[in-house]
Amino acid sequence: MEAAATRCYRHPSYETYVRCTRCDRYICPDCMREASVGHQCVECVRAGQASVRQARSVFGGSARGGVTPLVTYVLMALNVLAYVVEVVRSGTVDRFGMLGAVLVDPSGGQYYYRGETYPGLELTGVADGEWYRLLTGAFLHMPPDSPFGVMHLVLNMLALWNLGRIVEGQLGRARYLALYLLSAVGGSVLVYLVSPETTAVGASGAIFGLAASFYVISRRLGQDMRAVNRFMAGFLLWLVISAAFTSWEGHLGGLLTGGLVTYGLAYAPARLRTSAVQAAGGVVLVVLLAAVVTVRTALLTGVL
Repeated sequence: MEAAATRCYRHPSYETYVRCTRCDRYICPDCMREASVGHQCVECVRAGQASVRQARSVFGGSARGGVTPLVTYVLMALNVLAYVVEVVRSGTVDRFGMLGAVLVDPSGGQYYYRGETYPGLELTGVADGEWYRLLTGAFLHMPPDSPFGVMHLVLNMLALWNLGRIVEGQLGRARYLALYLLSAVGGSVLVYLVSPETTAVGASGAIFGLAASFYVISRRLGQDMRAVNRFMAGFLLWLVISAAFTSWEGHLGGLLTGGLVTYGLAYAPARLRTSAVQAAGGVVLVVLLAAVVTVRTALLTGVL
């Protein structure tokens, strides 16, 4: 008696007598994937790949290379979108730029600021509780009517494109995003400490953090530092020149924060390089920055 024909479980129109060596289902040539022994079906191959632990770099990123720098793309898009909003709404920088503390008129209130009492004026900025400015200012740039205008955005996005792809590939998306945001806030905090009356905008603080991260990563990987040192010398020269027309405080604060965060990721003992410990370290840094802002606000408003 002739055996009944068997059919592929995915393509019933195909007659086949080959089974998947893993799940024992019948598979046709289109569904066959060569395995170490026999053939497996598409679903079993996919399940096997999902169970394999992906290789990671020293810092937590994928060791495979060629991973799409998705976070870098998103950050660039957010910066460009924020600039479009600036063009459409001229008051965006005044409302969301990094501003520590300024007295404006009028409100009819009475504020204590830098040792003096100012009746009839209103305090605005981070000192008045607008903490969001510490981050939102890092996604804004000089408005179109300023001397630099769109060039400020273009230069920052070029730097983000070149640095971001490298750093994101090494750190992985989550750590990279945390580094970027912490560097941005770190730059704003230094602005608040040194020049609270100054309005600062731009992604430069975060980008200087990426530059510091790139330097630490290169040293940790044992790369030839001659080209890296020249690169960092250019960034430091930019920091010096920027003192004349942009916020050097934001640049320096981002540089120090980015370097500190990456140093912790790169040189911490192996037992402390878990995601949970690294996340806890990020939370501690956020708490420290918040404490600095709180103390600075208290000094400005006479609480201390």
